[in-house]
Amino acid sequence: MMKGAKANVLEAIGNTPIVKLNKLANDVESDIYVKLEFMNPGGSTKDRIGAYMLDQAVIDGDLKPGGTIIEGTSGNTGVGLAMWAAVYGYKCIFVLADKQSQEKIDNLRSFGAKVVVCPTNVEPEDPRSYYSVSKRLADTIPNSFYVNQYDNLHNRNTHYTWTAPEMFEQTQGDFDVFIAGVGTGGTISGCGKYFKEKMPNVEIVGIDCVGSIIAHYKKTGEIGEAKSYVLEGVGEDFIPGNYDFDMIDDFEVVGDKESFIMTRRLLKEEGIYAGGSAGAAICGALKYAKKQKTKKKILILLHDSGNRYASKIYNDDWMSDNGYLDSSFNVQIKDVLKDLGKKGSVHTISDVSTIGEAIEILDKKGISQLPVLNGQQEIVGLITEKNLVRPVLMGEFQRDDNISLATSNKFRVVDTNELLETVGDALLNKEVVFITEEGKLKNIITEIDILQYFSKKGNS
Repeated sequence: MMKGAKANVLEAIGNTPIVKLNKLANDVESDIYVKLEFMNPGGSTKDRIGAYMLDQAVIDGDLKPGGTIIEGTSGNTGVGLAMWAAVYGYKCIFVLADKQSQEKIDNLRSFGAKVVVCPTNVEPEDPRSYYSVSKRLADTIPNSFYVNQYDNLHNRNTHYTWTAPEMFEQTQGDFDVFIAGVGTGGTISGCGKYFKEKMPNVEIVGIDCVGSIIAHYKKTGEIGEAKSYVLEGVGEDFIPGNYDFDMIDDFEVVGDKESFIMTRRLLKEEGIYAGGSAGAAICGALKYAKKQKTKKKILILLHDSGNRYASKIYNDDWMSDNGYLDSSFNVQIKDVLKDLGKKGSVHTISDVSTIGEAIEILDKKGISQLPVLNGQQEIVGLITEKNLVRPVLMGEFQRDDNISLATSNKFRVVDTNELLETVGDALLNKEVVFITEEGKLKNIITEIDILQYFSKKGNS
């Protein structure tokens, strides 16, 4: 065999790099490092458990030649299992919840696996859930093996015997806090156990998401009510057997929107193309870091690749349609106007005025648009240079015609206390946005104002 080559793709799993975050960690005193597990050949840390659990299943006699591998997965574990199955010639059936991205489903089918999609918003015991469907398939298909990453303790043993020792060797134990998103519990429990044996003072922090029951269970010992969330690969609506809560010191809980925004920032500001769980982990790590009274070295495991979310988190239309706009828009309009130095002096014209009077005001004041007010000082229209030039030149309008003939309705009225995100669609549609305060017209915001605002922010 060629010197330095791997015998197969499975031998390329592991030895993923650790890099320091720079821009995203500017607001905290602690140093933050991330382990890029998406650089495994299958694109996630689940490559490790896929190979390890199936190796053990063969050793234990649970997976026999010609058998069918069955698993309920959010997609990443499925890829790890499918990769191993492709190398050794096994068949696969994967069961996914319908909230998983199309990329994950397509990836698994590309391996030749059969994919069954089940509803997300059902209880684990519901016969339609992907947990129940997975078990039923394993019970009814001859010579099959149900991997069950949730309760199969080889999951956490993977990280105890492989992932954590690798990180310890890479860092020589030179970190104070280990952070990972929680799902099956294997990563956080396996790594936590190894690190605590080697480093008695290390802190192990799990990142859970709003709607999941894991963090609540750790803090109260009670199984709360699960609610729906969009994040993939983080959180659970039951307690898998892989959890060892004695290994977890604390939790931070994050939401969908902040996680997705952070995921996009991670790519734009650090050049790291990772999945939504990475954004969640970094959000949680930053929250945790801000609570610390002393400087810490924080190591975060980033689970999977961003290419699994091209149609979702990295798709502007999907983000907009679901209300996950960039955090830059999460600012009040009054603060934007203040930053731009716009004092609120707006020239207006009455709806009983003439086109000639409108032209004179536009020319004298050096402006390009003019709100039209009625007798009650309500905004009823908009006069713009563009709307006047052609009809005046063509003789369609006369100077003594009423301005109602040239009035445009391409405007929107927004209160100064609203968020900038509320005017995004209007500006994209080339509408002029009138800003009011207590019902009175105070300012106008246009596309160029938004560009100037972001330019100013980018240079600050």
